[in-house]
Amino acid sequence: MRVSMILNHNSTTILLMLLSCSWAEAMNHRQKPITDTQESGITFETFTGSEAVKQVDVPRISGMPQIPDTYKMMDWKERAERYDAYVFDWDRNDDVGPLIWSDTTDCNGLSDGFGLFTTVGDIRQISRSGACHEAINCMASVMGGGLMGIDKTNQDGRNYARMVQKYFARDNGWNIFLNSTMRNAADWWYNVLPNLLWLGVYDIFPDVAEARDILHTVADQHAESDSVMGNCYDYSYFDFSRMLPYNEKGIMQQDVAGGYSYILLNAYREFGEQKYLDHAINAMEVFNSQKESRLYEIIMPFGIYAAAYLNAAYGKEYDLQKMLDWNFDGCMAESGRYGWGVISEKWGDYDVYGLQGSITDGGGYAFLMNSFEMAWPLVPMVKYAPQYARMIGRWMLNNASASRLFFPDQIDDEHQYAPDLKSLTGGAVGYEGLRKTDRYHTFDVSPIAEGDGPSWLNENPVCSMFSLYSTSPIGIFGSMISTTDVEGIIRLDCNVTDLYAERKYPVNMYYNPYNVATKVTYCLEHIMPGRIRYHGASDDAYDLFDIVTRAYVARGITGDTIIEIPADNSRVLVELPSGTQLLLGSDGRIYDQEKSVIAWSEGLKGAR
Repeated sequence: MRVSMILNHNSTTILLMLLSCSWAEAMNHRQKPITDTQESGITFETFTGSEAVKQVDVPRISGMPQIPDTYKMMDWKERAERYDAYVFDWDRNDDVGPLIWSDTTDCNGLSDGFGLFTTVGDIRQISRSGACHEAINCMASVMGGGLMGIDKTNQDGRNYARMVQKYFARDNGWNIFLNSTMRNAADWWYNVLPNLLWLGVYDIFPDVAEARDILHTVADQHAESDSVMGNCYDYSYFDFSRMLPYNEKGIMQQDVAGGYSYILLNAYREFGEQKYLDHAINAMEVFNSQKESRLYEIIMPFGIYAAAYLNAAYGKEYDLQKMLDWNFDGCMAESGRYGWGVISEKWGDYDVYGLQGSITDGGGYAFLMNSFEMAWPLVPMVKYAPQYARMIGRWMLNNASASRLFFPDQIDDEHQYAPDLKSLTGGAVGYEGLRKTDRYHTFDVSPIAEGDGPSWLNENPVCSMFSLYSTSPIGIFGSMISTTDVEGIIRLDCNVTDLYAERKYPVNMYYNPYNVATKVTYCLEHIMPGRIRYHGASDDAYDLFDIVTRAYVARGITGDTIIEIPADNSRVLVELPSGTQLLLGSDGRIYDQEKSVIAWSEGLKGAR
């Protein structure tokens, strides 16, 4: 999971690269984006019906079971709340002790910060002091808690959303979020993921001091970086202080172009500055033009979301089918993260379909953090690319079921490395990984829940297999996944992680894994973190409109209601105040009377 790289700056080589990959050249070949408002000449008529969106297969997901043989759905909401309470307990005096400490190091303009153990008992952090902590852990915990509706700006009198601004690298001139408060990494995904996490933190807690200005600076830095690279992202990281890209050991992370597009697209949606949209499109052009999967860690799914949105809102024709295949089949390039993809297998007696990680290391090595975070962009993507609702629904059912196996109380003792230490997790912290075979050659079982902690340092204890950095994004699942009154059918909230989008009405996806149409109760309970404020109250009458069939499922309903889901298919339901007038635009989109988009036209012609 951890990859260390050594700086090796070669200015001559970089100059030649930049001359061949200029921003100006990319600009000359870019199509001018269209707008998504009625000002572009759209005409409207009363909506009376429409063709359904034809579902498109993703081969690797098609190979997953409709419902796993070993299916079990954990209460992700309860587990996420338990994790937050366990990790943010400053006064615990059990065998583990507090997993959090105060970081008073004066850096990046702040002295008030906090650190979390990367893993339980990590010897590097045993002093519980100083700046030895990570953004991908601490920022994920703040975002995850915020998604659950926990006020991280005033939790026990502490403003954690402000504290994580210590990761905003002012002191070294990078002026983006980094994984450490003290240094940068020569490893691109470590420098991109913290900025994705900041998008989440800011979207949930926009009123924190300096937050908006910091996001503006982050966007400017990525726009300038995109200008420097132009139509070439063939690098392993980018130095934001020198504004130069670098290559280390030939391990290139070109999927970062998709991450850039996601960051800049959301900056455009927040600030409305055209330059951010232009750079988002340029980065996407680079991502879309790649010839093979360059999946490196966890950035690619964000690019897929950005492509889906740009297709739907701006008339682009980016190849979502290709991108989804890249993401799920994985990277087979020797110059990239070879073997990194999505697992589609049963290991021993356990279904582990849908987990993300290495599909080659020891026969397969899945990671909890990645399996959580891939859902963040791909579940809301179905709003803009509903042709993939069936596939994303099936993948998430498998992923959410299998992800429980990282937790010591959810997998039998025989298939975990340290069952005698499970009490140290508080029933909240999961193992870092799930492997097909034991990397330590101690146990001959498959699968086995374990982690890399003891391999980082000889002194690290076995309990360092229990991973906070892996579990901290659990709020993604906790806010997104709800069980229903039918075993095997879950509800996926498509709005909670659709950052910066107009989320006017609740949108939820239900996937039916059975080969017969199945009835299930539609529940009115919704989580509304951050800026989500739905029009219409839940105690008023409402209509349910399915953007997959582009038809009403129910009208004039009060309270929870029964809906029917077609066999082996998904419904993506928009909950509208009853009587909302729907309009069909000449662009094929369906709007409400205020011209807010209810259903995009993407998917009516199949995959792009």
